[in-house]
Amino acid sequence: MDVRLATADDVEGIRAIYNHEVLTGTATFDLRPRSSEEQRAWLLDRSGAHAVVVATSGPVVLGFGSLSVYRDRPAYRTSVEDSVYVAPDHQGRGVGRAVLEALVEAATERGFHTMLGRITAGNEASVRLHERCGFELVGVEREVGRKFRRWLDVVVVQRILAERPGPE
Repeated sequence: MDVRLATADDVEGIRAIYNHEVLTGTATFDLRPRSSEEQRAWLLDRSGAHAVVVATSGPVVLGFGSLSVYRDRPAYRTSVEDSVYVAPDHQGRGVGRAVLEALVEAATERGFHTMLGRITAGNEASVRLHERCGFELVGVEREVGRKFRRWLDVVVVQRILAERPGPE
């Protein structure tokens, strides 16, 4: 398995994994699958500080993860949110951990102070993954999403990346 920054060649592999989750799971609150053009635009929007990484085996994308703006107000600019997705047939094989570790490294290298993960309650594998990578549970947002005709809670986990003060 190779873990690296995503390229345009990875768009369809990323899209397949993501759209599977849109249609069958609750790891994303998106309700409509992405088109190729939308997925390509999503990847282009995440250049620079907000990286996208992929875990691959040859040309096959096994999983991916991204860093996103946590909130749009300026005081939040040193915080970042992570997302990790793994193809269903590769879950439980260390792909998610490799992707999340690469995201932590990317966030640290890019000068972010803290990472947050927002995980749908009941996704214990993702909560455990984040805990193994140094994240701590900091809260639960109750009934903030609705998908598949049910209310969904979100578990919030956080990892402080650096103890140095950020830019004012």
